Amino acid sequence: MSAIVASGLQKTYGSGDDQVEAVRGVDLDVSAGEVFGFLGPNGAGKSTTVRMLTTLMTLSAGSARVGGVDVAADPHGARRKIGVALQEAGLDARQTGRELLSLQARLFGMSKHESATRASELLELVELEDAGDRRVKGYSGGMKRRLDLASALVHRPEVLFLDEPTTGLDPASRLTVWDEVRRINQLGTTVFLTTQYLEEADQLCDRLAIIDAGRIVRSGTPAALKDDLRDRHGLA
Repeated sequence: MSAIVASGLQKTYGSGDDQVEAVRGVDLDVSAGEVFGFLGPNGAGKSTTVRMLTTLMTLSAGSARVGGVDVAADPHGARRKIGVALQEAGLDARQTGRELLSLQARLFGMSKHESATRASELLELVELEDAGDRRVKGYSGGMKRRLDLASALVHRPEVLFLDEPTTGLDPASRLTVWDEVRRINQLGTTVFLTTQYLEEADQLCDRLAIIDAGRIVRSGTPAALKDDLRDRHGLA
């Protein structure tokens, strides 16, 4: 069963001589329950693709379905299926972690009691129970990323999109976020992860696609892609 299917996905800005093709015909088929990596340098089209798949940006051409829902025809329905954590955590520094998660839950229609329960569950999931009643402005970078992950999971999405979740983190915080991604995936959530770190893709992803200049140039398991690289360069 596929959690994400995209065909001929394109995003074009401007027109005429000023036209820029950010994404040029991307095809994707991500299986339910896997961690799928989208690997590439800055400006390759990773974030633009994620923004189209998550209804934050319109499609110039092509089609995409997430959780079985057409993102262009039914964006509201698609949003019920997904959680999103972008590069910049959208957290209110004045709130506590618990308050932020409870508010998110209320916005998704949960009762006051349900919201409090869900906030406690998520703080435990990302191992922030001891910091749950502290204001976010006092959190470290790694703690903010973990809280952002928890925020994206409030409504129990089928698919979680993570756009370069460890950019700017120190090595210890990066390892902690990796552990959280694995834990989330083990609970059954499909994870679509963009990254520019080879090690991150190798450690976390079941399969990955490499994008460059708006086009997918390689795809497969991390092991298969490493074997292909060794063969092409004649390495032992």
